[in-house]
Amino acid sequence: MKKKKIHSLRFEISALFIGTMVGTFLMCLVVNLFFMEKFYIQNKREAIIAAYRSISQAIGSGDITSEEFDVEIYHICERYNIEMIVLDADSKTLKTSSNNAELLAKVLWDNMISSATGMASNMSDRTIIDYGDDYTLQITVDKGTGRQYLEMWGIVGNGNLVLVRTTMESIRDNVSISNTFMVYVALIAIVVGSVLILYICKKVTDPIKRLYYISDDMKKLNFEAKYVPENEYRNEIDVLGQNMNELSETLESNIKELKNANIALKRDIARKEEIDTMRKEFLSNVSHELKTPIALIQGYAEGLKEGINDDEESRNFYCEVIMDEASKMNIMVKKLLTLNQLEFGNESANMERFDIVDMVSNYLKSASMLAKQKDVTVKFGDYPPIFVWGDEFKIEEVLQNYYSNAINHIDGEKVIEVKITTTEDNHVRVSVFNTGEPIPEDSIDHIWEKFYKVDKARTREYGGSGVGLSIVKAIMEGMHQKYGVINYDNGVEFYFELETK
Repeated sequence: MKKKKIHSLRFEISALFIGTMVGTFLMCLVVNLFFMEKFYIQNKREAIIAAYRSISQAIGSGDITSEEFDVEIYHICERYNIEMIVLDADSKTLKTSSNNAELLAKVLWDNMISSATGMASNMSDRTIIDYGDDYTLQITVDKGTGRQYLEMWGIVGNGNLVLVRTTMESIRDNVSISNTFMVYVALIAIVVGSVLILYICKKVTDPIKRLYYISDDMKKLNFEAKYVPENEYRNEIDVLGQNMNELSETLESNIKELKNANIALKRDIARKEEIDTMRKEFLSNVSHELKTPIALIQGYAEGLKEGINDDEESRNFYCEVIMDEASKMNIMVKKLLTLNQLEFGNESANMERFDIVDMVSNYLKSASMLAKQKDVTVKFGDYPPIFVWGDEFKIEEVLQNYYSNAINHIDGEKVIEVKITTTEDNHVRVSVFNTGEPIPEDSIDHIWEKFYKVDKARTREYGGSGVGLSIVKAIMEGMHQKYGVINYDNGVEFYFELETK
């Protein structure tokens, strides 16, 4: 499955804020371009009207010559770049804010004449915006200079003529300057703001980015990555990171438990399969090994029943064969049951400390009659007490199997030598050597298997079951100790080892 490309959250947030900021400045610039001039004109119009009303009120109240009025009208004219002139009924100048009072008086009389006669002015073109009983508000264009003015003139009080005007060029200049300044401010603000936005977005998105990498590691079942807050002040992202740390630890713990349970389950399944295999093998081997003695018992029993031989000696012989085969079957079944219990793990070793020299010596004394019957010489040296760790009963069974195996396979000089030697790794080795033919090399790896017989005819002759060495293997592996066999030119040596500490 193709992995989808991941877009940077920092880039998206930064682009969103920067786009919003640029859009806001562009909108402001458009508003300035289309509406600021109208706003300025409206503002100038209100200022001119206010100045005109102040002059009219001052004339009406007789305060036009006072200092207070001078200060007030001066501030208005200075603030809004207004020119004004007031003439009395005799055309004398009462107040003016311009150094060229004659020009303003001429403009005022030109407006009066043009308004009274209805004829076009020689000085300027006029566009009336508003008018009333005592005023006219208009835009004029000076024919000589081409300048535009916003003018308000009229007759107030007792025939006083008033003219208030301001140039339109100042309005356009102010609008142009304002727009230009705004463009520079916008560019600087966009650059500085973009840097700040990128920095702030990095501070905000870096923890989220770390959480993303941690979640990606968690997805890959890597729980080593942990979220660490950058400062001591905890916010929602830090709490989320802490929750992810706890979630990671919980998942790791649960996965470990599941893996352990899975391993145990697999081990149990394998053990069950092994037990089933061992059970099938056990039944197959038992049926195979019991087939011959059962056939012999059945044959000789049928012979007795049919009375093939009537003499006492033949009947006794038949009975002895039946008894001998039954005894062999009994011994083999007992050994098979012992081996089965060992392999199934039903018998655990009872570890204790005992004198191995005393145990070997006592066993050899009890088995001396068997050696005398077969004219075998048993050699065992004089050893001081040596204490070892093991299950004494099972170790004696190992020794018994080695010894009986040596008796049954002895040949030549008919010598069995039992030795006890100590090793450098705090172990004791007990070995049983018998003279005779060495074990064939192709059979030496199989002698520990159940029912494996090197010489089947000879094994049948002395009644061997083929499970003795398998019992040795099960006992020694159950105690995790070494065992084995060594071939010599004149015989074979079987050994096992036990710990002394």
